[in-house]
Amino acid sequence: MTDVADINTEEKPRGGIGRILLPLGLAVVLGGAGFASTWLGFWSPMSFFTAKEKAAEAEAAPALVFVDIPQIVLTLAGPRARTLVMTIKIETDQTHRAEVEHLIPRLLDGFNSFLADIDATAFEKRGALDIVRDELATRAVHVLGKEAFTDVLITEFRVQ
Repeated sequence: MTDVADINTEEKPRGGIGRILLPLGLAVVLGGAGFASTWLGFWSPMSFFTAKEKAAEAEAAPALVFVDIPQIVLTLAGPRARTLVMTIKIETDQTHRAEVEHLIPRLLDGFNSFLADIDATAFEKRGALDIVRDELATRAVHVLGKEAFTDVLITEFRVQ
């Protein structure tokens, strides 16, 4: 019995380098195959992300239309006679176009009342156009509702 026990203890484990090289070799081969397949144009890793986004955009993107608002011309209060000339478009979808066109007089009333209350010196400050756009958008949402309104586009803005 002692001979059997001595034989088992004398054996050494083998394959230390083989255990390391096999996974490394497989990783290199699989990485090379993936690189070659993308290099040859069989597939793209970015297609996993863009396909879902394009499908979602195609389903959720209704036809956008721009409704022209008549040009606004206001005389600004102050010591100098200055005039504000502004042209605006309302961005909406095709289903709400008729509603927006019907409510143009209310939009003009809200826009004119806001613009007439602005101090003439405020237009000279940096960022005034962004503030005006945000305030006009707030008034458009108030008149049209969130469903019919997408954005306000200012196509002309002059202070003379």
